[in-house]
Amino acid sequence: MIKRKTLMGTIKTSLREKIGYGFGDMASSTFWKIFSYYLPFFYSNIFGLRLDQVAVLLMVTRIWDAVSDPMMGIMADRTRTRWGKYRPYLLLMAVPFALSGIFLFTTPDAGATVKLVWAYVTYILMMTVYTGINVPYGAMLGVITDDSDTKTVLSSYRMFFAYAGSFIALFSWEPLCNLLGGYGTTLGWRNSMVVVALACLVLFLLCFRMTREKLHTVSTVSVGSDLKSLLRNAPWWILIGAALCSNLFNTVRGSTAAYFFNDVIGADARLSLGSLSFLFYAGLFLSIGEVCNMIGVALAVPIAGKLGKKTTYISSFAALIVLSILFFYIPVTQSGYWWMLILQIIISIFTGIISPLVWSMYADVSDFAENRDGTASTGLIFSSASMAQKFGGAFGGAAVMWILAAFGYNTEAGAVQTETAIQGLKILMSWIPAAVSALAIVVVFFYPLTKKRMESIQEELAVKRGLVGGTETEAAAEAEPAVPEKRLWKGMPKAMRIVAAVLAAIIVAEAVATVALGTDKTANVADVEAVG
Repeated sequence: MIKRKTLMGTIKTSLREKIGYGFGDMASSTFWKIFSYYLPFFYSNIFGLRLDQVAVLLMVTRIWDAVSDPMMGIMADRTRTRWGKYRPYLLLMAVPFALSGIFLFTTPDAGATVKLVWAYVTYILMMTVYTGINVPYGAMLGVITDDSDTKTVLSSYRMFFAYAGSFIALFSWEPLCNLLGGYGTTLGWRNSMVVVALACLVLFLLCFRMTREKLHTVSTVSVGSDLKSLLRNAPWWILIGAALCSNLFNTVRGSTAAYFFNDVIGADARLSLGSLSFLFYAGLFLSIGEVCNMIGVALAVPIAGKLGKKTTYISSFAALIVLSILFFYIPVTQSGYWWMLILQIIISIFTGIISPLVWSMYADVSDFAENRDGTASTGLIFSSASMAQKFGGAFGGAAVMWILAAFGYNTEAGAVQTETAIQGLKILMSWIPAAVSALAIVVVFFYPLTKKRMESIQEELAVKRGLVGGTETEAAAEAEPAVPEKRLWKGMPKAMRIVAAVLAAIIVAEAVATVALGTDKTANVADVEAVG
């Protein structure tokens, strides 16, 4: 049984709340893009791991991270505090989030085995904390408003700010590393993450301050019933596949970019425009993509409003197939650089259109489950979005490492790559993303929650909630008493309190280890040797 306190479609959101909600994913996406695009390069070319070690590391940590998402969703759904169910975790996890990022990019002054263990511990911790803050943040979309169209608008604000944060991070990452110690040094990478982590800490605190949970849902069913409802939810399974393809597309291209520019384009490539000339590097390529993602996000609402979310999703991936294949045939010449940039712009606009649709479609899946099964499992359902993102990152990042190894990519400093390795990099930027796009179209074709179907579901929900007619004030007056207010610690489930204590202990241990071992200040691109 579900109890809701307000009238269907009457909950409004202010501009302040939309911006505040956007700040949350601005912080998350800033970290995520650096992890997805630069962490593999950091591990193989700065930290000193072999490609096969990096591949296994990415796979193991991301799979654990994905599996932990539903656990976090279940615990968040059962949290009861004066700040709501999901919003409190923005406050609880903000500082651990920042500290974990700093430890992740810290290279201890130790032997090969210790460094490998350090990589596993810090990466697993980072992804666990990321789950602890990002799953509740995503679930907030289901309790800020009850209107499907407004959820799409909020998703668009979320993705707009996410891409803005990604643009700033990717555009400034390499210059920031050079400024704070050198792009080829471990200190440069660690110091840059300190700056990024502090900025993300502030953004999460602003998100907490500027948002409110307005729908208060209480489920009387068990965890087992929630899981049973989820596993028999066909639209959820289809959307998992669609989101997995979307994240796989972005991760493969993004993870390959640093290698592609390092070995195919070269460090001294420049774009010329009349008398102007500027460096053509991975950060510029990726950050321009983030700006164009923002354009796509702005287009998502009007296009999806006219065509429907499903049709818009399929059409966008159809375009990505063609554009990705074209990328393979661009020559590595001055004019070719411009065509690469043009294709990156167009590709990024289409991926920007897709991104907010995924999150809005998860909100629709949540309404579908509530209408059919009477479950209040918003956190559990939204955790699957994060799970798909991480599985996509795990398989995408690991696949890039394995494919590079299969094509004979050489990570030694100053190595000249073979023609086979160069060909592998080109395929990773083109044909493989095209194949993923084709798979996405096949998956989404079977998605049943069309625009017409969702209108029917929302009408049925309004009747079931007994909220047809009247006003928001009248509905609130007749609602069940609010959930008793509890302080943050007591309002969390016991399991979550144990998890929080363990995470705190690990962070303290990492801080002590950092001081005891010291930081490796000598490793750099010029002289790094593979661990093991």
